[in-house]
Amino acid sequence: MAFGQPRIEYKSNEQMRTMHQAGLVLSRALDAAVAAAKAGVTTKDLDDVFAAVLNEAGAKSNFLGYHGFPATICTSVNEEVVHGIPGGRVLQDGDIISIDGGCIVDGWHSDSARTVIVGTANPEDQRLSDVTEAAMWRGIAALATGKFVGDIGNAIDDYVSSVQGKPLGILEDYVGHGIGSEMHMAPDVLNYRTGHRGPKIRPGLCLAIEPMLVRGDIETATLDDDWTVVTTDGKRSCQWEHSVAVHEKGIWVLSAPDGGAGKLAPLGVVPVPIP
Repeated sequence: MAFGQPRIEYKSNEQMRTMHQAGLVLSRALDAAVAAAKAGVTTKDLDDVFAAVLNEAGAKSNFLGYHGFPATICTSVNEEVVHGIPGGRVLQDGDIISIDGGCIVDGWHSDSARTVIVGTANPEDQRLSDVTEAAMWRGIAALATGKFVGDIGNAIDDYVSSVQGKPLGILEDYVGHGIGSEMHMAPDVLNYRTGHRGPKIRPGLCLAIEPMLVRGDIETATLDDDWTVVTTDGKRSCQWEHSVAVHEKGIWVLSAPDGGAGKLAPLGVVPVPIP
């Protein structure tokens, strides 16, 4: 602890390169789970598909057994916000599902989430997912151009607030985080604007940036399984997440095969591979 605050772990380039290897395995596993997310498939089926990719790569799940969590991914469907447990739930046409996963390679962690709409998309659900993903990329761009971690939440909030149409809510109870030798580390990465600047952005900082948006009220509750978080009004929810590294030359999205180049280019940011 430093002045009452948790100490931030700053990584070497070699450590961040290993985190990128974990991120590449994770990206392939999420590709497989997303491709398998079709009507008639259970959320447990998605977990099995994801786990098979990790096993083939020799990577270890960082979700399985985490504080007793019983699976390798979180599958949060419709009104479920985060931490949904895979099981016998059968996906239906029109469901919106957030798939959140991670893995460990040589002791270094990755964490990423994507949202999928099963079959025919409700236009408002598609808008929810599109805005959440775009907000994530604006948060990542702010990591590249900002001076303080608080700039990320400012950028996410400013973007979501600027979108035309019915307002979307940004969850405040669940936020992004540092990542490295553990999955959840300091600092917290807020997804909304506050007066708190947060730590200074500097090389070696690695963050999981993960906005969670809802179509209704931001109030949530945890189900009796002590994991699954749902919106109290039953409105639908969405999560997108990437792990990102800051190094001397710029940023690199650890859980994206291209380092985020394709999505960041329209925002005027060019990610740089870790030296």
